[in-house]
Amino acid sequence: MRVEIWSDIACPWCYIGKARFEAGLAAFAHREVVEVVHRSFELDPNAPAADGVPVLDMLAAKYGVTREQAAAMEARVAEAAAGEGLDYRSDRIHGNTFDLHRLLHLGKAYGVQDALLDAFYRGNFAEARALGDPAVRSEIAVGAGLPADEVARVLADPGAYAQEVRAEERAAAELGATGVPFFVIDRRYGISGGQPAEVFRQALERAYADGAEPLSTAGEGEVCGDDGCAVPGT
Repeated sequence: MRVEIWSDIACPWCYIGKARFEAGLAAFAHREVVEVVHRSFELDPNAPAADGVPVLDMLAAKYGVTREQAAAMEARVAEAAAGEGLDYRSDRIHGNTFDLHRLLHLGKAYGVQDALLDAFYRGNFAEARALGDPAVRSEIAVGAGLPADEVARVLADPGAYAQEVRAEERAAAELGATGVPFFVIDRRYGISGGQPAEVFRQALERAYADGAEPLSTAGEGEVCGDDGCAVPGT
């Protein structure tokens, strides 16, 4: 079985959803037959590539609320993250994630894609590191197991893995994804959003039994899309 997960490093529900999926996978009796592949999705491809903006300022502008109201929204997401044992900071910087996705493709080539994604999520949400800084991106990528010279090569070449990122984004659109995280099992069964772990376990059981309808979708969980990210209690 193959599970493809479309996500973005800037998406809090992708961060939370990954933890929930992994809990569901751990409870799945046949987890040893599951291959997990992470796919690229940019929520804000027009975001600044370098310095970025404070996430609270971005949220206030996007939703037309005060910075204090944006902080309250973030606090509710932080509570959901804490429920999964995840640290979550709101003093992070919102910026362009295209280069991070290109590095994730390099990570796939070296067999460390999942570890690198975890490291990017941790750097962004738990540590509020400046992922727009090439030095920070490089340090995280090397720490996750990538060769330093290969990381430097990819970051120096804007075309490296660019086509692969764009192809995965097109595939998401063709599959009907309007937000992330978006999970697809064997290109037959779709799960939208950061669903509870039990939903993922049940979906894996159903797909394993080959009872899923082609491209049917299991409910709607919290997602990030063009209109922003769902926030509990709003």
